[in-house]
Formats: sequence, C-alpha cells, structure tokens
Amino acid sequence: MIKITKPGLLTSVQDLGRYGFQKFGVITSGVMDTTAHRIANSLVGNAENEATLELTLLGPDMEFKEDTLISICGGNLSPSIDGKPVKLWRSVLVTAGSKLKFGGCKTGCRAYLAVAGGFDVPEVMNSKSTYLRAGIGGHNGKALQNDDELSIGELSELSGKITRVLAAQLGENKFVEMQWTISSDFIASSASKPQVRVMKGRQYDWFTTESQMKLFTEHFEVTSQSDRMGYRLKGPELALEEKQEMLSEAVSFGTIQVPSEGNPIVLLADRQTTGGYPKIGQIATVDLSIMAQLKPGDKVQFVEVSHEVAQQLYLDRESKLHQLKQGIALKIRQESK
Repeated sequence: MIKITKPGLLTSVQDLGRYGFQKFGVITSGVMDTTAHRIANSLVGNAENEATLELTLLGPDMEFKEDTLISICGGNLSPSIDGKPVKLWRSVLVTAGSKLKFGGCKTGCRAYLAVAGGFDVPEVMNSKSTYLRAGIGGHNGKALQNDDELSIGELSELSGKITRVLAAQLGENKFVEMQWTISSDFIASSASKPQVRVMKGRQYDWFTTESQMKLFTEHFEVTSQSDRMGYRLKGPELALEEKQEMLSEAVSFGTIQVPSEGNPIVLLADRQTTGGYPKIGQIATVDLSIMAQLKPGDKVQFVEVSHEVAQQLYLDRESKLHQLKQGIALKIRQESK
C-alpha cells in the first residue's frame, strides 16, 4: 500500500484509456504520454495497460507501507527517496517506510510512476483511468488528495524476478536502482523548441496559403489556458480563405483545431468526442509524447509529414517497444540465474 502525504499539483490514476464509449459521449481519458507510461510498466513487469500515476509539474509526496518495485519515467520532476535522488527510466526497489518526494521540474511536464502489480482500483467501463470532469474511474474519480491510500495488485512472474534481483543488491539501503536503463531513443525530446510532425487535416485546404505556410514555418507557444483536454497555442494567426460553417466531426488525440480567432488548439487525452472547428492538422501518433511533455511557455514547431511516413514511424516505434519488453525479460532471466 502507498499513502499520499502531499498530492502535488495534479496526480491521477491513468491507464491507456477508456475505449468503445465515445458514441455515448464518454471521453477516452488515459495518460498523456503513452510511451513513458508503457515503458514504466515494462520496467516493473506489468502489462502495458496497467494503471500508473500521472504526475504533473509538481509531484506528490508519498510513503510506502510495504516493499515496492517501482519505476519513474517521463519528465524529470526531481524525485528523491528519503532525501537521496532517484534515477528515471529504470527499475527501483523501495523498502517499507521509505518516503518518495518530488522537487522542481527540470525537464518535461509529466512523470509516470508505475508499481509492480499495478494499482488496485476498480475498472469503470473497462478502464482504471480517472475522468476528472465526470468524477469516475481512478481513485474515487478524483485527483489524489492528502491521506489517500492506494492498494497494490498481485505481482506478475516477471515482477517477482525483478524484485528478487534487486533485493539481492539492497543491503542496508532504503532503495536500490537497477544498474542498466533504457536507450535514450525512447525519451521524448527536451529541446527548447522541439519539432513535432503533423499531417494535413481534413479542412487544411480551407485556410489561406499564408496560414498553411505559417503552420509549418513559425513557432507556437503553449499558453496557460491549457490542460489535459487541450493545449491552446499562441502564434501567427491562422485564417480561413472565407468563413464556412461545418458540422461537428469526430476528433482524436493530436487533432489541431482552429477557432475563429485564429489561435490553434491541440486536442489531448481528455478531449471531447466531437469538434466543430476546422481541423488544419493532425499530430503524428509517434510525436504525441513530445507534445504531452510541453508546459505553458514552451514553444513548438510543426513539421509536415505524410500519412505514409507517419504510419511507418509508428510501426517502427512499436517494433522498438516490443524489442524493449523482450530485452527486459531476457536481461532479468540472465540476472536471476
């Protein structure tokens, strides 16, 4: 069990999302950075869809009531256990009574804390994800609060092996980290003005030639009017050739809509099910993790990519993640002999 002693800015239980219910008006929710979430689960021997804690900008303080295998991936929110820094992107065994805290945000915006066995919270419509506006899923349908306690599920066979490997190295320490970590290829860019690949949207041709050019040549800044539903961007005005009315259409993670004032909105994990603004672009799935790690004040540049190239990038990324899972299992088998 884990007890929350300080909730942080926004800490919630999330998995890969609540699918199959958008036709009833139920949003998908789920983690913002799916790559960091999936790797965090792999490092503790969980299934990729197991729920993690999504920590935003200012992480929580928590106390471990039992020995727990964890991993922290995504943005660097300066984690420490009993005052000693903890490394990201690796398996970590924490002993009972230890306290995990987070400090300043060094890179990124969101970190993901996975525990071996996952968080034992009820599934709502086949998902443990917290839908904050509706108050369902996660832990009581809310962001975590002071004194919340989270139970942990049963360990998988792989989780048990990772735990035993690290336990043998623990000694008198409060925690022990795995010596090896993952390739930097999986870590979202921390560049000051990252590039994000975008495909032309359904209404791209509605916009002026100048606006089409600016989308792929100018920088856009994430404003403070941004949350898990969407990022409002500030930059050059994107204007239509002429005013047009459109019926609401389905939207997805990474859809770039442009309201009448000309400042684009990037729809994210808690997006609505349909949208009525023209869609100038769609962020390639492989780069959604880069977008998810941006915070207010950060700037981004969009780069045009074709559907075919975006699909191949996605397939390549999935292949690498599959190889990573296999590599972790193989490494643990070798070290547990």
